Amino acid sequence: MRRQVTRDREARPSFPLQVWAVLGADALSAVGSGLTLPFLVVYLHSVRGLDLGTAGAVTATLAMAGLVGNPLGGVWADRFGPRPVLALGWVTAGAGALLLAAVSNWWQAFTAAGVTGLGAALAWPALDTLLAEVVPQRRRSTVFAWRHATMNAGLAVGGLLASCIVHIGRPSSLVLAYVLDAASFLLAIPLLWVARRQLPRVDVRRAAPSSDASLGRAGGYRSIVRDGLFLRIWLLIALLVAVGFAQFNAAFPTMVVSAHLSTAVVGWAFAANTVTVTAFQLLMLRAARGRRRTSALVTLCALWACAWMLVLVGRSTGQSTGAMLFVLAAVTFGFGETLFAPVLPALVNDIAPRALRGRYNGASAFAYTAGYAVGPAVAGLLLQQGLDYLLLAGLTAACLAAAVLAITLRRRLPPAINLIDPPTADTSMGSTAPVEAHQ
Repeated sequence: MRRQVTRDREARPSFPLQVWAVLGADALSAVGSGLTLPFLVVYLHSVRGLDLGTAGAVTATLAMAGLVGNPLGGVWADRFGPRPVLALGWVTAGAGALLLAAVSNWWQAFTAAGVTGLGAALAWPALDTLLAEVVPQRRRSTVFAWRHATMNAGLAVGGLLASCIVHIGRPSSLVLAYVLDAASFLLAIPLLWVARRQLPRVDVRRAAPSSDASLGRAGGYRSIVRDGLFLRIWLLIALLVAVGFAQFNAAFPTMVVSAHLSTAVVGWAFAANTVTVTAFQLLMLRAARGRRRTSALVTLCALWACAWMLVLVGRSTGQSTGAMLFVLAAVTFGFGETLFAPVLPALVNDIAPRALRGRYNGASAFAYTAGYAVGPAVAGLLLQQGLDYLLLAGLTAACLAAAVLAITLRRRLPPAINLIDPPTADTSMGSTAPVEAHQ
């Protein structure tokens, strides 16, 4: 009975209200993103008169801005603290959304997209750093899982609002969506300052990733490049994003269309994916608590490999069966997502020395940017040549290769770091023990 009570206590998040304020601010900003992200190309083409090629290039500018914003956001988070950098990122993204609402030609569109992307790229490592520092180390997997769940909830709410207010035949509705997007960023910022004076003081001591204690003071990104363990994690993040998230957003809809299925199947699949992540994120966290992070990563890779195999089979069946398999693939992919969130962001922050945590998160965010840039580019080349089946076979093989990389990572991680929120006798917010440095 005592063991069950302990497990129930561990399953409940012990965050103070102020941490929920940070998560709520992130969810609020996600509402605006859910309003606008699906419509950028449509808006620029149908409302602002840009050709589809130019509109696509403008969309790519959002991601390209991350090449500058991610490393810069990491440096500034270490130098000035994550909260002001997060606020700066959201102000910049909000300004970019307002600029998008007012564009009238191609160069204004590129400028607005660059500003929006830069703001989002600055905010990413700052938010991860802030979340890592306001909870004890042993609660990081939980807080990042909650962040993923609340962010997806915000995106879902934004999507529902978009379905109510956005009408392609009424251009003013798309302009309104971008104004509301800007408002969501700006309204989220006061929540950070409401929590500022009351956020818990947490012992964030961490050993540097080598025996050189001066690393945390003066190493910068050069120290990160020399951190062999982090480079393996960086490669794993970039690979999983390239063959997972990026392909699900870019190649998956194309696969549905090329299988001669209704575009409504894309909507059903994405809705099923969002519901899966939102409904099962915390249940999967509870099931994984106390288990190895690397085992969770192997399970994630297996689930994503199964998802791409379902897509492969779905392309070869009849329309009704094919639609069902595509939706099932999206659900399977969503279950994999629920294991990604509590593992990799927390792992990056656990191995990062305190003085370089912002830069580690900046480099980690850069891995996402690299994956989102490389994945769709490779998929586009193969799809253009009609090599759909080769692409799907390659994605399945890449997922299995990522599983092998996760297994090799297990041997390099200290046991204390390789656990998802291990249960302890003390569940208070103020206690966290330093973890042995990795070698």
